[in-house]
Amino acid sequence: MKLNFRFFSNPDQNLQFIKRLVLFLGLAMRFLSFGTFGVLIYRMGYAIDPTKVLFISKLFELMVFLLGLVIILRNLFSNMSRKNKRLIFEMLVAVFLIISALLRWRAFGDFSEDALFFTRKYSLQNILVFLIFVQELGKSSLLVNKLKISPSLIFIMSFSLLIFIGTALLSLPRSTTAGISLIDAFFTATSAVCVTGLAVLDTSTAFTPFGQVIIMTLFQIGGLGMMTFTTFFGFFFKGSLSIENSLFLRDYINENNVGEISSTLIKIIIFTLLVELFSAILIFIWTDDSLFSSTGQKWFFASFHAVSAFCNAGFSTLSSNLYETGFRELYNMHLVVAVTIILGGIGFPVFINYYNYISRVLKGAFRSTFFGEKYKHTPRVSNINTRLVMYTTGALLVIGFLSFWVFEQNSTLKGLSPYGKFVTSFFGAVTPRTAGFNTVDMAALSVPTVLIYLILMWIGASPGSTGGGLKTSTFAVALLNTWSVARNRQRVEVFGRQISNDTLRKAFAVIALSFLTIGLGVFLVTYFNPELELIDVAFEIFSAFATVGLSLGITAKLTTASKLVVAVVMFFGRVGTLTILVALTRKTAELRYKYPEETVFIT
Repeated sequence: MKLNFRFFSNPDQNLQFIKRLVLFLGLAMRFLSFGTFGVLIYRMGYAIDPTKVLFISKLFELMVFLLGLVIILRNLFSNMSRKNKRLIFEMLVAVFLIISALLRWRAFGDFSEDALFFTRKYSLQNILVFLIFVQELGKSSLLVNKLKISPSLIFIMSFSLLIFIGTALLSLPRSTTAGISLIDAFFTATSAVCVTGLAVLDTSTAFTPFGQVIIMTLFQIGGLGMMTFTTFFGFFFKGSLSIENSLFLRDYINENNVGEISSTLIKIIIFTLLVELFSAILIFIWTDDSLFSSTGQKWFFASFHAVSAFCNAGFSTLSSNLYETGFRELYNMHLVVAVTIILGGIGFPVFINYYNYISRVLKGAFRSTFFGEKYKHTPRVSNINTRLVMYTTGALLVIGFLSFWVFEQNSTLKGLSPYGKFVTSFFGAVTPRTAGFNTVDMAALSVPTVLIYLILMWIGASPGSTGGGLKTSTFAVALLNTWSVARNRQRVEVFGRQISNDTLRKAFAVIALSFLTIGLGVFLVTYFNPELELIDVAFEIFSAFATVGLSLGITAKLTTASKLVVAVVMFFGRVGTLTILVALTRKTAELRYKYPEETVFIT
């Protein structure tokens, strides 16, 4: 059964009017959802003057009431079936919003405990307002592909917008314990969005729980990517992706098969949430209760560090990171964090590749066991990217582990148990791969270890991951090309495949741009902070570019100009120098002519 409204005798006029009305109601809902969420953030982020509390509260409830009313009207005039489950759910949400708004409006008269039941800080009403805001934000992101802007530029703009929003939120009075300057808010927001972890303020003491939640939200969205995050919610609430949306999104999630875009997007989100959930549970189990004042505080610690580890963010709610007294010897917890870092830095394309193979094997075994079908052998098809990533990652972890074990025996490993030395060395090999956590005193690292860290940070994580850096595949391709040149081979071949010339050109362009960015960053910081040691500055810039977050203790000493330089380097490292270059240069048509070749003398 469908609802039919007749405003005009002419059916065509009636249909046009209803379409315009639905469009207007959709725009009104978007405006109200954004505005209501803005007022909610204002209430939570500011210590409101007592004389204005009643006005702000009534304004919020009025907007909630109108939001619920618009949802009902939009669904009624959309001519949707009454049997549609989504329609029924949205109508129930709208009715709840209207009733809760009326009850809370009435509560403002007496402020009794019973009447104020709906006014509590984290009430269901506030949660629904947040979800509706996310829904409308996600739907809005599906319209981005209609803009005549290159995907690279949209990618850059999405991170810039998130940094701007994060700066504004961290500047709220209730986000910090003693206020924050604009430059520090900008630096922290950039570090969180770019999943770096460098901090000019102590996250545990300078930020309130509300501020820490904002930081966690920023590096969660920044790790997945603003477009991936918002498009998922747009798809989730809308139910499907158009061909235009799929074509636009495929570059962001590294999926060439347009028909698999939506399923790949779902797999990425589910994989992320599952890893973070299990990591949080294990961190909770392997952390002592005596270190926390309440179970809730312990759960928040576990959740914060699980998300931070998977997103390779490196932020911690501890003043000394995981080297904090009472936490530095929790080796099982360190292993959980290290494995979570690896899973976050391995890259979603690798996960999708293995997922497809394992799912085919399990489906074949299930049908063979329970339905008697003949088992079909599934070839282990690991693409060249997966193999390069896995081999390079494994080699770097082994090299990092052995280097830390050898060079730190008389330094940070001194006095530890054999198990402690093993875990600390393993963690020391994992964390410079764009993670940023530390379980040792960074200032006590030996010089050889610092140099090894510079290399590991520069290489970074894998493509399509939450980590940064040059990327393992880029480094592997560069090494293979060098080996090919040494052997006087005209082609670069590996695992029975030939690497394309386009890949080789991009790899060396990325390497050249990385050195240019790092070199310029080191030069500027040493200019603005001449009192700092060169090795400390180099370590800081390498860490910023690779979005690692490790520091030798100079971050808080940076001048305002140096903070801006480091923030820009973090942004370049997260977005990608080549991406920025592509976005800022105009594409030219493929040339229809070719000049004669000539050899340039290179030694």
